[in-house]
Amino acid sequence: MTDISADGDQLNLHATAVAISGAGLMICGKSGSGKSDLALRLIDRGATLISDDYVDISRANEKLFLSPPANLAGKLEVRSMGIVEQDYLSGIPLKLIVKLEDRPDRFPMDKQTMILLGITIPFCTLDAMENSATIKAELALQRILRGAAGI
Repeated sequence: MTDISADGDQLNLHATAVAISGAGLMICGKSGSGKSDLALRLIDRGATLISDDYVDISRANEKLFLSPPANLAGKLEVRSMGIVEQDYLSGIPLKLIVKLEDRPDRFPMDKQTMILLGITIPFCTLDAMENSATIKAELALQRILRGAAGI
């Protein structure tokens, strides 16, 4: 379990976020790990951009909400094409964090959670460059939205 806290009820993280059926999915990973690429592929499957590169996270009661920083709203980096304009959403509840790694565990044994601003959020670890990464992210989010005990 990772705990990321900040002063107050707001946080800005190096991440990318999309909305799927009104639920926020935040993608975290080191630079060059495929955050924007995975977001672009999710958008191609029907997701909507929240923010690319940095995400503002705010806490209201017992929920976290994702929004773009003003200077990044509607902008998505597409390698070899530059910055492209996209429709975007703001104030979307965070439901799942996707952590990107080159070689994620095949069968994670523990329930994976992260604490942001005092609220526990489930996460899954994926390799962004796998062809099935978009489907795996969507499946993990569906399980959470259906109330599955773990992902």
